Amino acid sequence: MGQISRILRALVSDGRWRRSLALAIAFAVGCGLLSWWQFSRREETAQANALIAANTTAPAAPLGEVLPSLTSWRPSDQWRTVRVEGVYLTGDQLLVRNRVNDDAPGFEVLTPIRTDDGSVFVLDRGWVSIGTKQDSPDSVPAPPQGRVTVDAYLQADEGELPGRTAPPGQIPSVNLREVSERIGEPTWTGAYGQVRTESPAAATNPVRLQPSGDIGVDEGTHLSYAVQWIIFALLGFGALGWSIRRDLRDAGDEVVLAADARAAERRARRAPSDESVEDALR
Repeated sequence: MGQISRILRALVSDGRWRRSLALAIAFAVGCGLLSWWQFSRREETAQANALIAANTTAPAAPLGEVLPSLTSWRPSDQWRTVRVEGVYLTGDQLLVRNRVNDDAPGFEVLTPIRTDDGSVFVLDRGWVSIGTKQDSPDSVPAPPQGRVTVDAYLQADEGELPGRTAPPGQIPSVNLREVSERIGEPTWTGAYGQVRTESPAAATNPVRLQPSGDIGVDEGTHLSYAVQWIIFALLGFGALGWSIRRDLRDAGDEVVLAADARAAERRARRAPSDESVEDALR
């Protein structure tokens, strides 16, 4: 306790250490805000994961029930499974550029489907790799012919990527307004679907896209970062105390020097004697 009182007295009496204390407090406040942000991100991630789990396990609902109008979209419907019945418009199929799957570059295959009421819903049938000798795929699996029933995960319209262009038959992003203009028919523009199942099934399919959590970051990572920022804040005060103690020791403070002497005596008592070291070497 004597050393602590000496350190506190130095904080009060020495303007240099008061300024250092102000910096330590400012650093701790910054660390606290960053820790709070990480706790908030953890809560957001937990909510997003809970939403994904609830939506992906819920039974498929008719498309018009979840999206009552062509522009309907609610963030809470992300990964909700909808059922769509109709005929694929293979002539309006597009490839979405610069899509990565397991670190491999490729494309996502957008194939619109005309529903029973004549409107068009855009479906992402999955991912295909770039070609072996060219940027475009070597082949794209064809969708089932005739009338199909598709269960799909809902996704929000990605919108336009400014300044991005694409070759014919390709598109820079899942920009549903652009897709609608290309098709020239009433099309859902608030959301599209990632195909989960098709009936009847196609002979071969692109790689199906699966539900994923928060941008590759789990709740535990956010928690560990939050705790680290708290530790950093405490280390800031610890470093300040250590610096003041060292300054007091260099100045010949009796209390600090006496504490160092007692610590040296304890270390000497715990250290093995010369005789025991020699015996161990024999």
